[in-house]
Amino acid sequence: MQIEETTLPGVVILTPRRFGDDRGFFAETWNRKTLEGLGITTEFVQDNHSVSAEVNTVRGLHFQSPPHAQAKLVRCGKGVLFDVAVDIRKGSPTYGKWVGVELSAENGRQLLVPTGFLHGFATRTPDTEICYKCSDYYAPECDGAVRFDDPEIGINWDLSGEAVLSGKDAAAPVLSDFDSPFVWEGAA
Repeated sequence: MQIEETTLPGVVILTPRRFGDDRGFFAETWNRKTLEGLGITTEFVQDNHSVSAEVNTVRGLHFQSPPHAQAKLVRCGKGVLFDVAVDIRKGSPTYGKWVGVELSAENGRQLLVPTGFLHGFATRTPDTEICYKCSDYYAPECDGAVRFDDPEIGINWDLSGEAVLSGKDAAAPVLSDFDSPFVWEGAA
């Protein structure tokens, strides 16, 4: 497993080794012992899988607040997506900063998004599938969002047309109107 640090401490890109032949490939996308050896000790309790039919579908920027805050390990099962994490830990030197990475079925890359970060993605191809592990169970009362196109955050989504949004995402507040439940503790 290859690990790449990003500009946001704690947000890392993981690329599993692939073993291929004329039939296709095999990859181990998650192994607790391997990740612990890389210093990643996140425990996962739930797997999610979503499909977005249209190009330019944007889902996010989402979070789940304490006591059910979620870290996520995100990968693309089919197609191509642009995956984003935004630091929302009050007092963090990188508060409001973002990092984005292209995840595809072909490149096999994964993004680890710790608790205290917003998460979102935009699809680049039709029928894109996203698969992700979560460190806590979904709790609707803890579910929240921040506006994906907030100019204060300034994410370059590089969309090829209008964003396809849910009602929840279209109505999400901007960062300056959001009171984050997360606090930076001096270490990622």
